[in-house]
Amino acid sequence: MKIITTLGLLLVSVHLGHSFLIGAFNIKSFGDSKTSNATLLDIITNVVHRYDIVLIQEVRDSDLSATNKLMQSVNGGSSPYEYQYIVSEPLGRSTYKERYLFIYRHQSVSVVKSFQYDDGCESCGTDTFNREPFVVMFSSNTAVQEFALIPQHTSPEVAVTEIDALHDVVVDARQRLNTNNIMLLGDFNAGCSYVSNSEWSKIRLRTDQSYTWLIPDSADTTVTHTNCPYDRIVATSDMMRGVSAGSAQVFDFMQAHGLSQSWALAVSDHFPVEVKLL
Repeated sequence: MKIITTLGLLLVSVHLGHSFLIGAFNIKSFGDSKTSNATLLDIITNVVHRYDIVLIQEVRDSDLSATNKLMQSVNGGSSPYEYQYIVSEPLGRSTYKERYLFIYRHQSVSVVKSFQYDDGCESCGTDTFNREPFVVMFSSNTAVQEFALIPQHTSPEVAVTEIDALHDVVVDARQRLNTNNIMLLGDFNAGCSYVSNSEWSKIRLRTDQSYTWLIPDSADTTVTHTNCPYDRIVATSDMMRGVSAGSAQVFDFMQAHGLSQSWALAVSDHFPVEVKLL
């Protein structure tokens, strides 16, 4: 495991210019209440417009009405791009369900294939993840051309176990998709009280030297006054060949859009994390 230094990873509001940008954004309880508020919808739309591919987590949208309203907003503005999406089924062991939602620019990205990771028998209580990864393989005009994205929003109380098990998802994706161009991203809850310093040695995604953690432990991905690196991006060695050095960072949409903290928190308690591909 390698960890990128903090240089170049501070919160910034400057757009990276014309580039292929991937982001992951936990939008707290994204659903009809968010998209029915014109101001919040506009803020979220502007964040989506920043990316070629963005993973949205905590999608609480059983009938996809909020997703469709967001897509109408994303495609109805001044952006020169057309956006499409691919979304998982509602995931979760209880009545509380979330989806993984990928929104991407149709002009620069296409979906090659996708699959829902099988982590065991949920009804038997032997499955690994509360919200098992929905793996998507994309094709783009980047150095790696085809690559797989593995999303994960861990359950905080078992973050160590779920982050560790992401190594097994990589192995499965590598076999299914015949590629090692793989990136993992999302709200791993990978820090503060959920992952202690002594627990990192139990996480194969961290101890295996073939992975690079692009968002470091010193990062703060929270909108509140806490200082926690919950949201992460991790790349395999092959995928790193297509990553622009020093481009991974936390995107402070509050500063970028001149928002008060109260408005930012109305959107989410997380900032997006992002990385540029060559």
